[in-house]
Amino acid sequence: MPASTSHVPAAAVGSGHRIPPTGGTERVTVAVYAADPILRVGVVQQLRQRPEIDLLADADAETAQVSLVVVDHVEDDVAALLHRLRLNSATRVALVVATLGSGALQRVIECGVPAVLRRADADQNRLVHLVLATANGEGVLPGDLLGKLLAHVGSLQRSALDPHGLSLSTLTTREADMLRLVSEGLDTAEIARKTAYSERTVKNVLHEITNRLQLRNRAHAVGYALRNGLI
Repeated sequence: MPASTSHVPAAAVGSGHRIPPTGGTERVTVAVYAADPILRVGVVQQLRQRPEIDLLADADAETAQVSLVVVDHVEDDVAALLHRLRLNSATRVALVVATLGSGALQRVIECGVPAVLRRADADQNRLVHLVLATANGEGVLPGDLLGKLLAHVGSLQRSALDPHGLSLSTLTTREADMLRLVSEGLDTAEIARKTAYSERTVKNVLHEITNRLQLRNRAHAVGYALRNGLI
């Protein structure tokens, strides 16, 4: 890749200052990350023309509602960037990518990216739709990629879960959310603040997981859940 995406700043706009919204319409704030300047400029030029979009300068990138990552392939540096952006609770991440095989799709999903668009399909209207859908918490996948994802989930069910009498619902949504936060290094107090539960509830939920699945501790629970595709 021409540049390490994890070190590429968000797209600067104009003089480097944020473009203020016009009129009374609230616009979606967007930061653009790209593997090379040509990709970045192309996407910025497409989005800056649209009244729904408020492009942010480098200094404000961390506050963007949507972080739009534009790359050729999903390699290690891209996955690292996606993971870092996922840890920022202020932003949701969308990906525009040239090629994406089954293995790369799995990496993207594991990085918590719910919205993907192929670069070949990334005209202005589709880019704007991708951004707005991402801001609204909606998932966007090309039909063939959705088919691959469903096939992968089915394969996981058959090969990893069924032999052990497990299902994808072995963990409740609350349990899975708390284990994800544990996997990100949060302690009990931080998880409580993040989920709006009391520290006692967090401890009880995590204790219930380890007891029910006969695991030794939180780290063992996280490893077990990751290996079995439960988080």
